[in-house]
Order: sequence, then structure tokens, then C-alpha cells
Amino acid sequence: MSRLIITPTPIGNLEDITLRSIRYLKECDFILAEDTRVTLKLLYHLEISKSVYSFHSHNEHRVLNQVIQKIQEAEKVVLVSDAGTPGISDPGFLLIRSCIENDIEIECLPGPTAVIPALVVSGFPTDRFIFEGFLPHKKGRQTRIKEICSETRTTVLYESPHRINKMLKQFQEYIHPERPIAVIREISKMFEEVKRGTIQELIDFSEQKVLKGEIVVVVSAI
Repeated sequence: MSRLIITPTPIGNLEDITLRSIRYLKECDFILAEDTRVTLKLLYHLEISKSVYSFHSHNEHRVLNQVIQKIQEAEKVVLVSDAGTPGISDPGFLLIRSCIENDIEIECLPGPTAVIPALVVSGFPTDRFIFEGFLPHKKGRQTRIKEICSETRTTVLYESPHRINKMLKQFQEYIHPERPIAVIREISKMFEEVKRGTIQELIDFSEQKVLKGEIVVVVSAI
């Protein structure tokens, strides 16, 4: 029976890849990758030679049926994103849903993701939390920010480096000025950094230096 294996890859430190992920990368018939260049670098590091095919947000609708057919003709296929777990703010949902509809077995390995490390290191309550992913760029963005600012659970969301300052200023319009927030960037990498404070303190922080890398924002529960 054909099987699609959702395989998380390191979000920074390559030592974070699991032994089982390495085994499946070696055993699979081929790999579906968000960016073949990124995946080939990982495979080179692991000394694995495997066929890698492109599957990303810009082509997933167009090639979905073709990919499903290719999986059905194989025994074991691995899906990876550039970093972290496929399907979590990365391509994967459409393929997983289609595999289920076509009776293709799905297996998801546990592994790296930026959500949990950021939540834990923030120091905010972890008993109840929500993950918002990336906020909409335009339509619905303000509404979503208002909802987060009134949320009684800790909220975790992603933002890109060139939009983080703008996002914090948008939050400032609706959030209580003393509500704790944390900005975590470059998780597991050499320059990992955690900044906790009020919304104004974090705005000042984002204006004083050029922030690079993947950024996770954690908003404390009310």
C-alpha cells in the first residue's frame, strides 16, 4: 500500500533531525520538497542520494493530481518543507487531504517546529494556547489582531522580519500597554534571541536593530 510520510526537518540546527526521519529519507522512493535546493543541501549533509521533486504553494494546485498518481505508483514517499513540519504554515494540507481521499496511508513523524520552543521559552502560560500562523496581509488582518488582543489564551504567531515592526505597531492600537509579549527569532541557531516586554518595549527593540531570520511572536494570556 502506498504511504506518504510527513517528515519534519530542522528549523536551524541540523542536529535536530531525528533518526527516524533520516531512515525514511534513505528508504523512500522519492521526496516531495518545498524547495529542492534547500532539501538537496540537507541530503548532501546527511550523505543521502534521492530523487527530489518540487511541491510548493505556487504549484500544488496545478500538480496535485499528477503527484497523487506518482505516490500511488510508489511504496513510500516523503514530504518535507524547507524547515519544520509540513502543513504548519507550509505546503502540505492539500496533498494530505487528497491522499486521504485516495486511500493513501498517511504517517506524520514528530519533530522540529518553531511553535513549541517559542511558547515554552516565552515564560507565558502554556496550559491553554492557540497558534495563529501568519496573519493575513490585508483582508481580515485588523479583525484578527483585535481578536488576539482580547484572547484569554496565550497566542503564538509567525511574522517575517521586514513586517515585524509594522505588526507590533498594529497591535499597539488594541492591546493593553502592559500585556507581556515575547519576540523570539532564529530558534535553534547560533544567534537565537528572545526579547520579552511590553508592546512599546518591543517596538523600540524592533526599531533599534535589523531583525533577521524566522520570527515567532508570543502574546501572553490576559
